[in-house]
Amino acid sequence: MKIVIQRVSQASVSIDGNLFSSIGCGLMVLVGVVEGDTADDADWLAMKTVNMRIFDDENGVMNRSVADVGGEVLAVSQFTLAASTKKGNRPSYIHAAGHELAVPLYERYCAKVGELLGRTVAKGQFGADMQVALVNDGPVTIIVDSQNKV
Repeated sequence: MKIVIQRVSQASVSIDGNLFSSIGCGLMVLVGVVEGDTADDADWLAMKTVNMRIFDDENGVMNRSVADVGGEVLAVSQFTLAASTKKGNRPSYIHAAGHELAVPLYERYCAKVGELLGRTVAKGQFGADMQVALVNDGPVTIIVDSQNKV
């Protein structure tokens, strides 16, 4: 699994012009599931998300997590994170997981983040054409791949 974590002052998802979900200060996370991913990958990434110290402390040093600052999380499924760009100019999504694997792992990731934070995670709608808006604070953007755990 791959995630893109963005520290935000606000973020939202709209579907068909209607607001679907939104958060204030916290993390906007794009979640990509690839073939071969497991529940362990989802759990590991959830722990990384909740504990990543990318919020400023009283000295202006990124030393606090989203849990430490009482922030929110908005997680959006993003199959294009599995893109292969090795050949030509059209990305290939051959390694993106199908719905039967991707949906349960995305839902597990969201549930685990919510459990660790003690609050519900805002979500997009899996497979929908979504418009995502955010104000990236910093900007701070971190890419984490569960295949690089070691």
